Formats: sequence, C-alpha cells, structure tokens
Amino acid sequence: MSPFLLLLLFILPFAKPDSDPVQDFCIPNTGNSSPVELTKLSTYPCKNPLNVTGGDFVFSGLRSSGNFSPQTGFAGLSVNPVLFPGLNTLGMSFARADFQPGGVNPPHYHPRATESALVLSGRVYSGFVDSTGRVYAKVIEKGEVMVFPRGMIHFQMNVGESTAEIYGSFNSENPGVVRIPGMIFGSGIRDKVLEKAFGLSEEELERLKKRFGPK
Repeated sequence: MSPFLLLLLFILPFAKPDSDPVQDFCIPNTGNSSPVELTKLSTYPCKNPLNVTGGDFVFSGLRSSGNFSPQTGFAGLSVNPVLFPGLNTLGMSFARADFQPGGVNPPHYHPRATESALVLSGRVYSGFVDSTGRVYAKVIEKGEVMVFPRGMIHFQMNVGESTAEIYGSFNSENPGVVRIPGMIFGSGIRDKVLEKAFGLSEEELERLKKRFGPK
C-alpha cells in the first residue's frame, strides 16, 4: 500500500463531518409544556409534524435590545433551542448585540462555533486574534459582515456617535462563550498563580476579582 493511501486511512476517521439530521426538522416535545433544557435536548422526542405550525419556526424576541451593562455599555441577547425550539437539529443559533457609544463587547471566544456578525446600524471596531497573536481588526459599518473563526478570541467596540446594533449567527446550536476577564479573574484560580502570571500585587488582583468575579 502506498504512503499516500496510508495517510488517507489515518486522516479520514478524524475528518468525519457532523451527522446530518434524519428528518426535516425536530421541534422538541417536553411532554408537559415545561421549558426546553439544553443539556437534555438530545433526549426529547420530536413533536408530531401534524401538530407543528408556522409559529414554531418564528422567534420574536429580538425586536428590542437587552439590558445594557453599566460597566461596558453592551447588551446581548443569545438565542439557542432553549429560547427558540425551532432551531433544534438545524445546527445554528444567533444573537443580537447592542452598543451604546463607546460600548464594548469584551474579548471572548466561542469554543464550538464560527460567528458571522452583520452590522445593522452604527460603526463598530471589530476584530479577532489568531493563535500566533496577530490581530485582524477593522471598523465595519451598516451592511458589512465580519467573520470570527471558531475558538479565536474576538472583540467589538462602538466607535460611532450613536447606538450600534449587530446581528450575529453561529454554526452551532450551542456555541458556548468564554469571556476572558471573567474566566481568569472570576473562576477561582489561586491568587498566587494569577499574581505571578500577570505580575500583579495582592491589591491589584483583588480589584480585578471584585470587578470581574461573580456578582
């Protein structure tokens, strides 16, 4: 057998794509009108298609912004199959993000999804950092889209004079989000580790923990 064929036999098992749905759609049936739980999503049977209506595929919860954070001037609303059961098995989710002038979506990443961000209004400085530490950033305006590769740290800041709005979509029902400041200074990592890693004094670390730790 040629070296090329041996290489293919080694690579192909690890390159298998995600499984495709075996039906057109699957509206979760919780059985008792209780809310959908993300961790139990795969255990729910599908609602009988005869009982499914057009309303099961419509979500109206993004008509207005969420509550703005007084610290960041950012408001985000994430939509997955828990809020919108019609997304179940479709391999996608989405979000609305609003920014007050100067508002910022702090550095974060999505471990399970690539994100595309469409600017609906305003001017937003957007970018991501690759695994070599290089920054790819640009001010994007209404009608422009920027893509953030899966697992890459990215950020957004409103650099306009009015409120900005972005619509984001993800190629996963559960993209996950890891917010860098909170995960580092609010997750319970030992103080000595953080002090040494970031060159912080006890007082400086305490201030960061108060700001980014659990409220």
